[in-house]
Amino acid sequence: MSSSMKERRDGIVLFVNSEGSVTFGQIKKAFPGVSEMTLRTDLKALDEARLIVRTHGGARSVEYVVGTDDLLLNRSTRNVEEKAAIARKAKGLVRPDSTIFLDSGSTTTALARELDDVRTLAFTNSLTCAAELARLERVRTIMVGGSLNRYSMSLNGSKTVEDVGSLSFDLLFLGVTSFQSATGFACGSDDEAALKRALIAHAEKTVVLMDSSKLGQRSTFKICDLADVDYVVSDGNLTEHFKKYCEEAEVTVL
Repeated sequence: MSSSMKERRDGIVLFVNSEGSVTFGQIKKAFPGVSEMTLRTDLKALDEARLIVRTHGGARSVEYVVGTDDLLLNRSTRNVEEKAAIARKAKGLVRPDSTIFLDSGSTTTALARELDDVRTLAFTNSLTCAAELARLERVRTIMVGGSLNRYSMSLNGSKTVEDVGSLSFDLLFLGVTSFQSATGFACGSDDEAALKRALIAHAEKTVVLMDSSKLGQRSTFKICDLADVDYVVSDGNLTEHFKKYCEEAEVTVL
């Protein structure tokens, strides 16, 4: 790759990430000296490299589509010990003959890896969770339908929300991108936030799996308030301020 091509493609990625979602017309305007054919080739290459997500008529940032800070593959290699600790705590909430839902994400995948082989009905929209659950003989796993997000390795969209509407489960294990006291739990995708809200509405108890690094972070789309969940399972490094906030909201911290 020539230096000029690399510089141009890096510029496209920066432009798409700064806007979140752009049309092809906006890209042409931002790079006026580049032909349409070249720009389309650039978008195709950047999409294949998973640096942006090419859409019909434009492009979106990976963060906008995934609803998290980066690819699931990258997230799964960070804070590994913390996620394993969270998973070990969370699995203690699962009782035999219960119905659970595992949301998508690296921490919920860690939980699926830790679960004991006891009779359980497990629903999930996550391909990685389903793959981990496949090792368990006494767990019946059902995947809800939807459109494949190859970046988060999960199914989402209106079909997923529709499927969830006909279900109910004892425990929901929910992944989040961030928490702020003023806005509650949030993520970076409107589709993902809508699904998470639907899941909360159909769960007897909601368990948020969240490492302490997500406190004080900002995301675009609100999921719910702290009072809308029942448990927060974390890595043992939550602030005293947050724990007091949980106590006031009658949320159990593990």
